[in-house]
Amino acid sequence: MSDLVIRDVLIVDGTGHAPFQGDVAVTDGRIEAVGKLTNNGAEVINGTGLALAPGIIDSHTHYDAQITWDPWTNPSVSLGVTSIIMGNCGFTIAPCRETDRALTLQNLTQVEGMSLAALTKGTQWGFTSFEQYLDFLEEKGTGPNVACYCGHSSLRMYVMGAAATERVATDSEITEMKKLLAVALEAGACGFATSTFEGHNGLGGKPMPSRLASESEIMELTKVLGEQGTGSFMLTKGSKTEMQFLESLARESGRQVVVAALLVDNLNPDRIFRELDAIKAASERGNQMLGQVSCSPMIMDFTLDSAYPMEILDTWQKVIPAYADPQSLQEIYADPAFRAGVRADLKRDVSIREYTPQFDRIHIIEAEDDTYSPFVGQTIAEAAASSGSDPLDWFLNCGIRSAFRVKFSAEILNVDEDIVSQVLKHPSANVSLSDAGAHLTLFCDAGFGLHVLGHWVRERGDFELDRAVHMLTGAQAKAYGLKGRGLIKTGYQADLLLFDPQTVGRNARYLVADLPARAKRFTTDPIGIHGTWINGKQVADQSGLLDVAPPGHIMRQFN
Repeated sequence: MSDLVIRDVLIVDGTGHAPFQGDVAVTDGRIEAVGKLTNNGAEVINGTGLALAPGIIDSHTHYDAQITWDPWTNPSVSLGVTSIIMGNCGFTIAPCRETDRALTLQNLTQVEGMSLAALTKGTQWGFTSFEQYLDFLEEKGTGPNVACYCGHSSLRMYVMGAAATERVATDSEITEMKKLLAVALEAGACGFATSTFEGHNGLGGKPMPSRLASESEIMELTKVLGEQGTGSFMLTKGSKTEMQFLESLARESGRQVVVAALLVDNLNPDRIFRELDAIKAASERGNQMLGQVSCSPMIMDFTLDSAYPMEILDTWQKVIPAYADPQSLQEIYADPAFRAGVRADLKRDVSIREYTPQFDRIHIIEAEDDTYSPFVGQTIAEAAASSGSDPLDWFLNCGIRSAFRVKFSAEILNVDEDIVSQVLKHPSANVSLSDAGAHLTLFCDAGFGLHVLGHWVRERGDFELDRAVHMLTGAQAKAYGLKGRGLIKTGYQADLLLFDPQTVGRNARYLVADLPARAKRFTTDPIGIHGTWINGKQVADQSGLLDVAPPGHIMRQFN
């Protein structure tokens, strides 16, 4: 007798092939049989009118710290995600010396928009090495299946200490990092991740350690993947990192290079296609590359005492240390030299960077006083025009005069859905970039998979259901070498999502205060999910997460 049989359901198996009506049997956590079955089951579910797909695989998350106190990685599992990849951009918490723990969390607070109080109170430390970190998670238990990159910033800090954010590494330091990376890969890292993106800053506005690395350091570390014969190299690209160099990494290492974050820039919409076409050409030359893209608009809420969307600007990075000192911040914002520097950055960055802040895409969404409440709903450009002011002057004066109480919402990237649709269909695009677990008070895209199924399939009709499910499951498992996952196929792990294709989706985001130290985060709820199984264990139904032991596996072997 099978443990579970789901009968008469529309099976969308993750291969991209046409859906078919049938039954699925599960035993001992694996898919036992698929088709028109006569199997009896200890539990039988009538799937009439519903669709059954593999569970969603989220390949770009930042749950590295949160998972130590929240094994369910809320809200991802409740949104149909059954497997996650952490450590993206190289922002990991292992390896980490005990003396570096506080600084590691402080850096995450800045670069990934997390509450320091929540991280300090919540993060559980029972490890120093990367291997110990994976063992710690395995012993504690995880809701989803978990894979984790070994992060460049963590390697640099472990080897170089404070100098990691100040200079390039010496040959001996690179050799030590290579040894640590090799050990991490042997322990089960899914690859090596780093960032050269100018907006990635740590404590006090200092660049995250990986941003100080030379190209030769990155090359030497990436070659370790080839020597070990496992894992992918993942990089969040800065404006000075050329595709030619990234292709050379794929060629020299013989391993896949994953490039993030490729997003549609309203001021330069052709750039993303040039980058994806370069990735495609590299792969056709035998140098495997992939571009991480997003299916959602990137919209961030912020105030001017923590203006993450502006930190891409060189001049603005000098502001970060003053966020905690309102008086100093007001003085900086009022300084004509600062404003001139920002204007110069805005003019220059349009031509060289993927994202440049645009005042016609920053809205005023909340104001407590009578001076600024009439502007709620307007863009900065509109408010400035109605006041006869320069947009930057209006913006900064608003922050000063309101004591930073006015809240803004920036439409940063991916806002033109017709262009985004073309991006998602590109053969070198990998739909990801949820950033789940990060930027907790700025946005929440943990439900990106349900957004694909509800918005891009049902509402817009850009994709058939079979192709959309393949993008979220089988294609992800193949891209990252997740063995035995991503398909509804005999012998594969029973990671399953049962849903109503006529209603599936996610609701609007909202704030909750459920983090340690009662810190706030945005979350969203699923619509149309009838059941989620991880390794054959049901973890959610129509009411939400179930009270069960975390059934996830720590994934340590990759194709």
